[in-house]
Amino acid sequence: MRSGPVTTRFLVPPRELRRRVPRLLVGLVMCGFGLSLMFNAGLGLSPWDVLHEGIHQRTGIPVGTVVILVGFALLLTWIPLRERPGIGTIANALLIGLTVNVTLLWLPEPDVLWQQIGFVGVGAFLFGPGSGLYIGAGLGPGPRDGLMTGIARRGPSVRRVRTLIELSALSVGFLLGGTVGVGTVLFAVTIGPNVQFFLERWTIEA
Repeated sequence: MRSGPVTTRFLVPPRELRRRVPRLLVGLVMCGFGLSLMFNAGLGLSPWDVLHEGIHQRTGIPVGTVVILVGFALLLTWIPLRERPGIGTIANALLIGLTVNVTLLWLPEPDVLWQQIGFVGVGAFLFGPGSGLYIGAGLGPGPRDGLMTGIARRGPSVRRVRTLIELSALSVGFLLGGTVGVGTVLFAVTIGPNVQFFLERWTIEA
């Protein structure tokens, strides 16, 4: 994700909402679909999704529902950090997980390696345009991004905070049984330039 602050807005003119909300929703659905592809590939997930899958493995709660529950739990950490959510924050917490639950009902599980690689590649790629659309809409950061920026605002660099948070989520998720593999490495290597490319082109200026 980008390292600068993300605008949060509850009250925006109706004309702006008509322009921004469709981008927000499409971007979140793209991220959810990308996540589903990576889940079904079985070759490794992003750090946060290793945690989500690990909780799913331990509890039996549908993985999309875990995404939602973790998102809202993280919003509680915003209170002492004095972070302000926006429309996009709530939409992020709900829509990505709902998309995962729905798409996993019909999405096939690839049974040969080239199909698994294809699922991982497309899934990881979709986080770029998806994030570019939903972050660029300027309606509020996701729960995980807000946690990162909230801590970074108190002194540590965004890079250090992001690294520590991602490694913590990855470590706990791995211990719980989440899948770590080539997909995890691919996501870690590509997510920065992938999101930056689309964010620079699709951010809506205030």
